Amino acid sequence: MPSVVLSLAFLAGSAIAQQSVWGQCGGIGYSGPTSCVSGSCCVTLNAYYAQCTPGTGCGGGGSGTTLTTKTTTTTATATPTGGGGVGSGKTRFAGVNIAGFDFGCGTDGTCNTAKVYPPVKNYPPDYNHPDGAGQMQHFYRDDNMNIFRLPVGWQYLVNNNLGGSLDSTNFGYYDQLVQACLSTGAYCIIDIHNYARWNGAIIGQGGPTNEQFADLWRQIATKYANQPRIWFGIMNEPHDVPNISTWAATVQAAVTAIRNAGATSQFISLPGNDWQSAAAFISDGSAAALSAVKNPDGSTTNLIFDVHKYLDSDNSGTHTECVTNNIDSAFAPLATWLRQNNRQAILTETGGGNTASCQTYVCQQLAYLNQNSDVYLGYVGWAAGSFDSTYELDLTPTQNGNSWTDTALAKACFAR
Repeated sequence: MPSVVLSLAFLAGSAIAQQSVWGQCGGIGYSGPTSCVSGSCCVTLNAYYAQCTPGTGCGGGGSGTTLTTKTTTTTATATPTGGGGVGSGKTRFAGVNIAGFDFGCGTDGTCNTAKVYPPVKNYPPDYNHPDGAGQMQHFYRDDNMNIFRLPVGWQYLVNNNLGGSLDSTNFGYYDQLVQACLSTGAYCIIDIHNYARWNGAIIGQGGPTNEQFADLWRQIATKYANQPRIWFGIMNEPHDVPNISTWAATVQAAVTAIRNAGATSQFISLPGNDWQSAAAFISDGSAAALSAVKNPDGSTTNLIFDVHKYLDSDNSGTHTECVTNNIDSAFAPLATWLRQNNRQAILTETGGGNTASCQTYVCQQLAYLNQNSDVYLGYVGWAAGSFDSTYELDLTPTQNGNSWTDTALAKACFAR
């Protein structure tokens, strides 16, 4: 008799077990609760991951019904920014970084161009580099991604000649990756990966002049002025910048140069201080300072705030385990500010290891952005391209003949 009572109690407990908001509730190989707490419902992100999401369609009952969202590919050209609306349930953009042209660049803005390892197959001397074009085709075709960020060192583009012209050879190789990206139908972010510096000195604050930086962007924008799906990423991860208002003036110089070069309508990313931290964007003054950056016509159309956020214990993006989804500490407060100020942001770096903890927290974070797509345009994972399986945050798919296999994290959270 006691064993029967215990069995009934166990079954009753299993029957009422419910997953919390943002927790996993389904997917291939998942064996936990499939019913969600009241006010949320189980939404399928892909075959490998579903999670309890608050809001539309739940009816307040937490019934555990799985809502399958339709996947579409964005091909529209840039449109003016706006805020205050209700999220559609899916951000406009999702993709990954295709790294390699930035290899050799340190956080002091020193770039050793001899260490560049581009994801371009015919790059000398060995002509056997990673197939960035194939990766992007796979991500676009099989995973419904529609944006790729292509980091590159400033020194590489001008062959270490500060203030000089784009080097025809080096820029030619980089342009191969850009053209491969454009050929997929995706948007392509040109990202100068120099941490607001050139060889240790901060742009506009003791280092290169604003005019030198603006001229770099003038040359790049001139090359791609007629490409509506080129996205200009002003700078990767400014940090320890002494004066944020002075930095905003540097960003303004670049924006003006891009627009005056004929790229009048494309998206431009505006990066703040503190490694572009989404959590610090308001408190460190970046939001206020960058709000003053305008197009030549005085508008802020398609000027998008550019933020980063990792999920490991020290927010460094150097560990394979994740400990937070960053929602309460970063993305919820920023969403409120963006709505109040009628602006939008994009998360151009985020990620984690191919581990269970990161699959949980990264998926929760991205689901929140999807639910707040009125202010978050999208997210771009770090990183594929020239990285391999030895890298902690590897998102590089492996190729077998004509097929590609995603990493666990890419499959669970970034594929759409």
